[in-house]
Amino acid sequence: MLNPLRASGVCLLGLSVYWAAGCGTTSGATPAAGATGGRGGRGAGTAPVPVVFGKVTQKDVPVDIVAIGNVEAFSTISVRSQITGTVTEVRFTEGDTVKAGAHLFTIDPRPFDAVLQQAQANLARDRALLAQAEAQLNRDIANADYAQKEADRQTQLVARGIISRDVGEQAVAAANAGNAGVSADKAAVESAKAQLVAQQSTVDSAKLQLDYTVIRSPIDGRTGNVMLKAGNLVTANSTELITITQVDPVYVTFAVPAVHLQTIKRAMTGADLAVAATAQDPGAQPVTGRLSFVDNTVDAATDTIKLKATFHNPDRLLWPGQFAHVSVRLGTVPHASVVPAQAVQTGQDGQFVFVVKADSTVEQRTVTVGETADQDVVITSGLQPGETVVVEGQLRLEPGTRVMRADPRTGEASPTGGRGGRGAGRGPGGGGGQNPPGPGRHP
Repeated sequence: MLNPLRASGVCLLGLSVYWAAGCGTTSGATPAAGATGGRGGRGAGTAPVPVVFGKVTQKDVPVDIVAIGNVEAFSTISVRSQITGTVTEVRFTEGDTVKAGAHLFTIDPRPFDAVLQQAQANLARDRALLAQAEAQLNRDIANADYAQKEADRQTQLVARGIISRDVGEQAVAAANAGNAGVSADKAAVESAKAQLVAQQSTVDSAKLQLDYTVIRSPIDGRTGNVMLKAGNLVTANSTELITITQVDPVYVTFAVPAVHLQTIKRAMTGADLAVAATAQDPGAQPVTGRLSFVDNTVDAATDTIKLKATFHNPDRLLWPGQFAHVSVRLGTVPHASVVPAQAVQTGQDGQFVFVVKADSTVEQRTVTVGETADQDVVITSGLQPGETVVVEGQLRLEPGTRVMRADPRTGEASPTGGRGGRGAGRGPGGGGGQNPPGPGRHP
């Protein structure tokens, strides 16, 4: 049976231990290092927080607008036959790159050749008729001249009473008839000339129709799918044979926020505005072009302005219909102060960074952010070139927190970080990397 005194002694001992523990907790005694997260504590009495440092540098920063654009062909031609006939020959392969004037299709030329020969025969006939009319005119002019002279002589003889008046009047009538015949011959010559011009037009039209039997490429470009093969009948101006797309140069159409419109217009006044486009293919290389078109209205639904850039495309890096990353170079900010983009944080009072001071503590400083350049941002106010800022590890920082350099790959204290290296104070003779630094000691 358990002794009541011993049992009560155990209980009293337990109460004493419990009371001692309670008093230790409420008396304000400092907990053991690490119990309250000493690595993230504030002030000089806690271990430094490992963070990644970055420098405020100064450099020329390009000002770019980035968008997604769509590649468009410089021109697209739908090739159709201008005559009705049978396709007898296809002179290319689908997908070929062709030059302007290249022979693409042949339409059966025999009916058109026959029409041309008939028109040329009629032209030769009309030329002969014109020559005949001109010869008739020359003959009648000669006869009219002789009849006029004869009438003049007869009139003189009638006046002298040598011949009768009737004979003289006959001579005058003959001269008048000769002159009228000359006028008629002149009209016949003009009619023959007009007929000759009309027939020449018929010949030219027949030649043109015959030329249409050979269908040529109107532009340099790449051929698409052939709609009709040899042996098919095509209808004039109706049947599409093929589509040719001009891929050098090409357009890239994209839209940017309308707030940039004035900046773009100012940049275009001095010189061509450079535009870079990169296809969304793996490993695609950028192509440089120039801004060639600004739309005349802003899209009210999206508050964007449509732009178009022209690119030389000899290597076919851009293909009509695909999407591309577009970057418009608006200018350059000279001697700008930049920091890594990760250094900038956003708080209730705006954007800020943690600046590392000479005593290895941090200061929270409000900054004004400007343009973004790749992985850096421009700081227009709040920082000076050469200052050190915290790039990674800000979540454990408050103003006045002591920091130490960390390995950017792991985020932990760097072994080469001097007195703040990892493991420096873990064994005898350690450097005190985990011990609170004394006055004047820096991480």
